[in-house]
Amino acid sequence: MDRSSEVIEQIREINLSYIMLAQRILREDRAVGMFRLGLSSQVADILAGLSLAQIVKLASSEQLLCSFRFNDHALLSALTHTSKHAEVTATHAAILLAGQPATQSG
Repeated sequence: MDRSSEVIEQIREINLSYIMLAQRILREDRAVGMFRLGLSSQVADILAGLSLAQIVKLASSEQLLCSFRFNDHALLSALTHTSKHAEVTATHAAILLAGQPATQSG
């Protein structure tokens, strides 16, 4: 298996794991799941309702389905810098994440 094929296979594995985790989180507590995943209500509905066949089909994409939410300098700094007040850092990061728009269905 060449390097490119190996990366594509790893992306597919991540996609499958991500979708299955997202479904589990949404089914356990929809509101918390939407917040943690950064999803709109419409996208949460779609993800939660996917059949196994749909999950496998979606996961087989060569594109990574999840995104790195910490693309803001302030947020990354809050999470990566050591602090004497770790609980404040976690709260600050949660506040910054809450301010990010949810993913929209399209």
